Amino acid sequence: MKKLLSVLLVAVMLLGLVACATPNATKTQAQTGNKTGTPAQTGTAQAQTGTAAAETTEPAGPIFKEDEPFVAPTRPETYTRGDDSEIYESVLGYFSELMDEAKAASSVDERFVRFAKAEAVLLDSAVFIPTTTHNGAYTISRIAPHTVPYVQWGNDDDRVKGLVISDEFLTKEERADLLDQWSKALKGEGEYDPAAYLTAKGHKLNRTYTTTFSTAPVTLDWLNTSSQADTEITVNTVDGLVEYDNLNRMQPALAESWDISDDGLTYTFHIRKGVKWYTAEGTEVAEVTAKDFVAGLHHMLDADAGLSWLLDGVVKGTFEYHSEGGSWDDVGYVAADDYTLVVTLEKPTSYFLTMLTYSCFLPICESFYASRGGVYGMTEYKDAQATSAYTFGLNTDVSSQVYCGPFLISKLESNSEIVLVKNENYYKKDDVNVDTLRWVKDAGEDPVGLYNAVVAGTYPETGLGQSSGTLDLAKNDGNFDKYAYISDTTSTTFFGGLNVNRGSYGLDNGAVASPKTDSQKIDTSIALLNKNFRKALQFAFDRGTFNATTRGEDLKFTNLRNMYTHPEFVSLAGEVTLDGKTWGAGTFYGEIVQWYLEQLGSHIIVKDGVDGWFNLDAAKAALAAAKEELGDAVNWPIHIDVNYYSQSKNMVAQAQAYKSIIESNLGTDNVIVDLLEASTVEDYYAAGYRATKGSDMDYDMYYGSGWGPDYGDPSTYLDTMLGYNNGYMAKVIGLF
Repeated sequence: MKKLLSVLLVAVMLLGLVACATPNATKTQAQTGNKTGTPAQTGTAQAQTGTAAAETTEPAGPIFKEDEPFVAPTRPETYTRGDDSEIYESVLGYFSELMDEAKAASSVDERFVRFAKAEAVLLDSAVFIPTTTHNGAYTISRIAPHTVPYVQWGNDDDRVKGLVISDEFLTKEERADLLDQWSKALKGEGEYDPAAYLTAKGHKLNRTYTTTFSTAPVTLDWLNTSSQADTEITVNTVDGLVEYDNLNRMQPALAESWDISDDGLTYTFHIRKGVKWYTAEGTEVAEVTAKDFVAGLHHMLDADAGLSWLLDGVVKGTFEYHSEGGSWDDVGYVAADDYTLVVTLEKPTSYFLTMLTYSCFLPICESFYASRGGVYGMTEYKDAQATSAYTFGLNTDVSSQVYCGPFLISKLESNSEIVLVKNENYYKKDDVNVDTLRWVKDAGEDPVGLYNAVVAGTYPETGLGQSSGTLDLAKNDGNFDKYAYISDTTSTTFFGGLNVNRGSYGLDNGAVASPKTDSQKIDTSIALLNKNFRKALQFAFDRGTFNATTRGEDLKFTNLRNMYTHPEFVSLAGEVTLDGKTWGAGTFYGEIVQWYLEQLGSHIIVKDGVDGWFNLDAAKAALAAAKEELGDAVNWPIHIDVNYYSQSKNMVAQAQAYKSIIESNLGTDNVIVDLLEASTVEDYYAAGYRATKGSDMDYDMYYGSGWGPDYGDPSTYLDTMLGYNNGYMAKVIGLF
């Protein structure tokens, strides 16, 4: 499941700036700071090169298939949930077809162009709307910029061993100097040494990093989760084969080196000798070997926690193993000896090495796993997990896992704090600038208190928000003028999903219950299946006004995102001609998406930093078309349920803003937004972020989810919207 993010989590982290993304508590809606636990990342795109494409053959016929005329369904007497497959085909079936065509492309560059075409269709479906990305907020910080891995994908940006933290806030001038040094180092013009710079300026360095969390890890098994709330903790305790540094260079980690066969199908990794696994107390358990990587992948596929599909069509035999009951012996992941891991791919995959920084490729200690009741085989694993003998990776017991990374988990109390301490036996301990990592429970109810704690030195940084009052506080006490900067945006995308097949109208405990009558449920269900009605909602969503509630007028556009994939995530290495259009080398992905949207007749502008969706004339035209198409199948107004966490000032302000915006722009005789209160974080998550399938999604519109890329290819985003349980985020629109 990759890096599923949550708006609320992000909001909390931003405010305390000690937080980051996760499936839906992300830093986005509160948008007031940097990614948790890491200094701001720049939004500079990482261009993907790859094989240059020859001119491709243009398909016969029109560029896009014609939409079939909408036929309003016969109104049922009672509400019944529809068939996931039929509804998916009606709203995103064409997107899925185009995804298949992209994956069959003859070159990397043609693949990118075809993905762009698919993304244009995805956006035009209006089944979801991108909202924001991380950061782009006023921030004050004691952390030197770019002291963690600088990369747009994977888990490396959660690895904080390299943090350089001062005992004082960095001034605007000091931050500018450091960014200039970093930029020069990026070009090979000198070294970037923020510790030396700051100490020369009289700063003292702090070797404790304290941040906040709003929801604790549900497991310490980094291979049995796809939630960043889990992995942002655990990736600091285990290393993978490779890692990125803060200049975006891939470096050896547990693989000292690797070889790639001439046909691009076989990768041979030479495992570093002498690296050990340790208990939480620092007791040596075993040496890290190639078998631990094999055990890790085997266990990940058995656990089936949402990561397996990432390997489908990439690593030989994995799909057959986890989806078709195939033999593990046919999987292309083999320990040739203790220090040699051989990986066989299904086909040459240009981005394979970029995948290795994601948690699904991490090792586990094979012998320790067995000692804790671990077994292999999907059925065997599920049977074992149901017994008291299986005690591996329990979040209630830090001794249920062993670690080979820079930190050891010494304390995990879900309702108070999580503490990691430096692994004194770490094989690269000189690279570790922090002795203690500490996460403190904070659900974001008191942003002013959090700001005061940051100023007092309890936490190193925080974002400054309008609705929270912290922006005015910083201006009044002088911290804004002296220290505030605008944090860089990232490749993470948050979005609002429309539930096209809702199956839940309240939690089992009675919380977040919809006020709709049965008749109104039917009306909403039918209306949301109409593409023009969805477009009316999305085009009427003034995201600038919505964003201003938390960020203020001057920054309301800064972090707005208008497409799912970062518009500069990849670029073409060579020239490509498709659908009568030629794109040259260096063309960014977003430019191609923009062209295809124009061919669809869409007004959407894909570049960051503008409200590229809001268009009141287009919204009203779409609404008029929807009313004509729906005819007597629905009764107006349509009621749209939106959830919010009532203890967060930011989320209250956003929910109220959404209601006001939609009702004002479309008219309450057409649409009424009902706000459903979640009085606890647990209820808010259960109604959306933590729900495991589409039928459990308890809302009509939900803007609490986001996705961070796992590797350097657009499929890392787009695959999440595939149907039939192949795409993890399809559940946000109520499917599978």
